[in-house]
Amino acid sequence: MRCASTGRRRLGAACGMLFAMLVAAPGAAQEFTLTEEPVAQPEVLERQALSQACLLRQLEQAADDATVADIRAACAEEESLSGESLLLGRLRREEAAEEITSLLTPHKANYFLPVTYARHPNLDPFENELGEILTGNDLDNVETKFQLSLKFSLAGDLLLPRDRLYFGFTTLAFWQAFNQNVSAPFRETNYEPELFWSTPVDWGPFDLDAGLITLGLSHQSNGRGGSLSRSWNRVYANFQFEKEKLVVSLKPWWRIPEGRKDDPLDADGDDNPDIEKYLGYFELSSTYRRRNHELSLMLRNNLRSDNRGAVQLEWTFPLWRGIRGYAQYFNGYGESLIDYDENMERIGIGILLNDLL
Repeated sequence: MRCASTGRRRLGAACGMLFAMLVAAPGAAQEFTLTEEPVAQPEVLERQALSQACLLRQLEQAADDATVADIRAACAEEESLSGESLLLGRLRREEAAEEITSLLTPHKANYFLPVTYARHPNLDPFENELGEILTGNDLDNVETKFQLSLKFSLAGDLLLPRDRLYFGFTTLAFWQAFNQNVSAPFRETNYEPELFWSTPVDWGPFDLDAGLITLGLSHQSNGRGGSLSRSWNRVYANFQFEKEKLVVSLKPWWRIPEGRKDDPLDADGDDNPDIEKYLGYFELSSTYRRRNHELSLMLRNNLRSDNRGAVQLEWTFPLWRGIRGYAQYFNGYGESLIDYDENMERIGIGILLNDLL
């Protein structure tokens, strides 16, 4: 120890006494090293990370004459609002995650349903396709379904405070994991890259608690060729508003037109010209959180005389150690691109990797 050589008698005496105590009582040294502060809970660490991210962001945006008290007050107000709002709470967590380049931000729900049951699997698209399911071999009713969805912030504070320009990517897969008769193939996989701009709003009808507006461009495809090819492009808006832990979302879209195909096997042209007859022009959804449970409802409808639509119900609930259970029920058209014109009914249960809000 070199602390006695500093020339300061008090500091040297204190260091000497500490050294003597450690030598005379080695057990005490062990006790000293073990009596550390308890490890902070994940919730505490999350609040600390969010607070630090807010201070950095406010510091960058603050005026030259702003004081430390002003910056702290702004973060305290933001924390108070986000603590009461599901939309603002998620936005605050995403802004904090952007400060850590090794983290990936969820976009839509990420889930894994190891077991789902479909009442009437759609075999028609595969019957005459070489290398696919052969005639005489049926699709299993039991299937694995999962979705992975991420987004990346490209820029921020472009037009309004706290707005963001994102690139997002979603993969939705249907896997015949238990169908050994046909080598357990991935029956269908949908890919959806998106470019979208999103901003929070502090106004709205009916004295709403929070709002979020999104404008985007989406391409959705199943990555197949020939008669199994399905794809479309959309421009969409998404209006999300919250009142007392109930979030309602209205997502209208306009499909970008494509030329018709002279031959179904042509690479160019519209793979599914009638998709709007089944998926319609909008999606209406709502999510309600009560304690540690979330209930969600999604509705689609074509608003035509030949009425077609879809309903999806979701329930998320706590399991253990931060892992959340997830149950999903779907009935209608458009669960996947290959089944967009087929009425499907499916129920499944598994785990959710991130909350819907």
